[in-house]
Amino acid sequence: MSQARRIGRRRFSVEAALAVLGGVTITISGCGGGGGSSPTAPTPQAGDKVGSVGTNHGHVAIITAAQLAGAAAVTLQIRGSSDHPHTVQLSAAEIAQIAANGRVSKASSVDDGHDHTVTFN
Repeated sequence: MSQARRIGRRRFSVEAALAVLGGVTITISGCGGGGGSSPTAPTPQAGDKVGSVGTNHGHVAIITAAQLAGAAAVTLQIRGSSDHPHTVQLSAAEIAQIAANGRVSKASSVDDGHDHTVTFN
């Protein structure tokens, strides 16, 4: 029998806002985490690209407008409000593809016994 996880009003509001601003669907499901104090999720700014994080529980993937304009390889920290980190490595070619509104999906690092697929489109 599975046990439902509850999230607070603030966390739900942040996830909903990111979904609206990024034009992505955020699915919140458990693969660990919860409890305790977590860092505050970053807020996307104008020109940033927000990725969709599969099997998400607080992670946030944002490529800043400056990173997109720089067109260099980037290692994103996607911790967000989760209690553990993950990183996503994107090549210069992938950054250029995302900047041109192309679709790129990448697996994150394996941390806390799991990874996530991050998709920018």
